[in-house]
Amino acid sequence: MPNYKLVYFDGRGRGELVRLVFKAAGVPFEDVRLDDESATPTWPGEWKAKCPFGQLPTAFIDDKPLAQSKSIARYLAKEFKLAGNTNWEQARVDMIIDAIDDISTEVGKFMWLTDETKKAELREKFNAESLPRHLGNLENILKENNSGNGYFVGDSLTWADLGLVNLYDRVGGVDALFTNFPLLAALNKRVRDLPNIAAYIKARPLSPW
Repeated sequence: MPNYKLVYFDGRGRGELVRLVFKAAGVPFEDVRLDDESATPTWPGEWKAKCPFGQLPTAFIDDKPLAQSKSIARYLAKEFKLAGNTNWEQARVDMIIDAIDDISTEVGKFMWLTDETKKAELREKFNAESLPRHLGNLENILKENNSGNGYFVGDSLTWADLGLVNLYDRVGGVDALFTNFPLLAALNKRVRDLPNIAAYIKARPLSPW
């Protein structure tokens, strides 16, 4: 088996979906968590020059670098049989991942605002308008596959399902936001209850992002 290393900051962010793929597959990897805010920061340090685009996350597979979070997760999902069993299934998985990424992009528009009033205003608008629209689309897509009682695509776990778990945390980990989307809520719980995922979530460092 190759030697895997993931280099990212000490937070969930764009590195967490990759971590979830590793954990779901039960594949060991070195989880290198850097900081850029302490008195003795570990980023950029030696790492920036090793990253293809000078940014994180970057994975190293037998010391060969691979950058861009979705590219890393997709590559690993294919390696670990978590990407779909046919070209069509893989395309559907990619479609769902891209839709989830669109939601994460919207969250990013207010997550880092320092004006707390403006931040709260934009979050409230997002929770009331954009998020329900996006989740409604995902609920319908899930319902098309086995009446929504299994996974997003096919009959087994894919990284699209892990993407939903990551999205739940990204939007605040609030069950109420999923109340009107029972199939998504149930899928989120099913995946979070998988032994490898449950153990990882319980043990992972707390992070606001």
